[in-house]
Amino acid sequence: MGYEFLEHTADVYVKAWGDSLEEAFTAAAKAMMEVITDTGKVEPEQSFEVSLEAGDLESLLYLWLEEVIFMVDADGLLFSRFQVSEVTRGEEALLSATLSGEEFDSARHEQRQAVKAVTYHMMEIKEEDDRHVVKFVLDV
Repeated sequence: MGYEFLEHTADVYVKAWGDSLEEAFTAAAKAMMEVITDTGKVEPEQSFEVSLEAGDLESLLYLWLEEVIFMVDADGLLFSRFQVSEVTRGEEALLSATLSGEEFDSARHEQRQAVKAVTYHMMEIKEEDDRHVVKFVLDV
């Protein structure tokens, strides 16, 4: 499981991967949070359960990352641990996850870049070299 930032002219282009879709979605959220702050300085004091449903995997990835952005923006939270426990595809794509973190504290938490939104532009979900890979662009 891991991630890297790819070249993009104005926004942040992310490639995340794992041995499963769950790991790839987990790495995607971790990468996005690293754009926002240094997750190594965020204590996992509180945990939050997330369950999402979408029509396809791309929409599910979009909703997952947008849910994290919403919790950061609306609730003033930062996260250091992400555990996507289930991603299923059928008639509907489903996700279950746990996020752990704490409230933003300007004395302890670095403010890197604000993430405004996730975009569908250049979004990909595929299998590559026996691992699941997701790519997406963050509007910063």
